[in-house]
Amino acid sequence: MPEITFLTKGVRFTLPGKKKTSDWLSRVAKRKKRKIESLTLIFSSDPFVSSLNRKYLNHDTLTDIITFDYSESAAIVGEIYISIPRVRENARIFSQPFEEELRRVMVHGLLHILGFGDKTARQVAQMRREEEACLSLW
Repeated sequence: MPEITFLTKGVRFTLPGKKKTSDWLSRVAKRKKRKIESLTLIFSSDPFVSSLNRKYLNHDTLTDIITFDYSESAAIVGEIYISIPRVRENARIFSQPFEEELRRVMVHGLLHILGFGDKTARQVAQMRREEEACLSLW
């Protein structure tokens, strides 16, 4: 049974449908022939995610997500830090409902753990295709 944990740090936020979200993320991993052993999603503030971005990635920019992959085998072990203010802002910018943008960001983090990158234009295009395919599993 996968252990998927949802935490908040520094923001007032409640994720609706935790069971449905956990089941969906497990289906995404299974689609790539992997299973989730332990995945923690931490919903937090811009300052907190920015501090992680500076400390671990040497980036001094706002970001909506930072992913840490601790997997040592095919079983997924990781943490995904999500800035709720960034997700809200991006939802507004892209004219998307907040919940849909949040799902996109959550699956984006899981896709990083599954080995997908987003550094080159080609990787970004592939990431977007994968996000869309995963969102259709919702």
